[in-house]
Amino acid sequence: MRRKEEKQKTSGIWKVIKILLLVIGILVVLVAGTILYKANRYPDKVPDVFGYKPMIVLSGSMETYIYTGDLVFVKMVDTDTLKVNDIIAFRNETNTVTTHRIIEIVMENGERFFRTKGDNNNVEDANLVPMSAVEGVYVGKISGLGNYLTFVGQPIGLAVLLLIILVVGLGWLYIINRMDEKKYSKEHEQEMKEFEEFKRRKQEEQDKK
Repeated sequence: MRRKEEKQKTSGIWKVIKILLLVIGILVVLVAGTILYKANRYPDKVPDVFGYKPMIVLSGSMETYIYTGDLVFVKMVDTDTLKVNDIIAFRNETNTVTTHRIIEIVMENGERFFRTKGDNNNVEDANLVPMSAVEGVYVGKISGLGNYLTFVGQPIGLAVLLLIILVVGLGWLYIINRMDEKKYSKEHEQEMKEFEEFKRRKQEEQDKK
């Protein structure tokens, strides 16, 4: 009886793990699909997932706050809400995404612009940043992760990485399932043998009577 309860408990734990892996797999597919779709649909924008955009820092202009190789996350926001001291990601004149701090908000011809500067730079950026060039506001980072995700600097690379993770996860889940099936098959076979042996002994006892 105790053995059966332990087996049911173990089986329940594996079911929970499998459900979690399935949910994670679905989320990975959604994220990868979203990135691929938006990268193709809006080639001039960094693709976002639920309003958040991952980016790899390639320069030390924001040290000692953000370092080269960090993976930063920016959030799409209403640019009217941006203020001095916010760190924003924006496209510069060469269409390269830069992450710098707002040091001044400038009004020109009724339009709002941002004057920016890297914390580690001695001078401010040469050009004002129009609201239309803003990709989002900085919300956080994972230190050093970008060094391991250089290939993911491109949206296609991130999508491919996520799909690889999904395939590996599904492969691992399949292997676990096969191992479970073999294990339970052996246990069932052993139980049947024990049951047959039990019936045989009972029958012998009855025959003796």
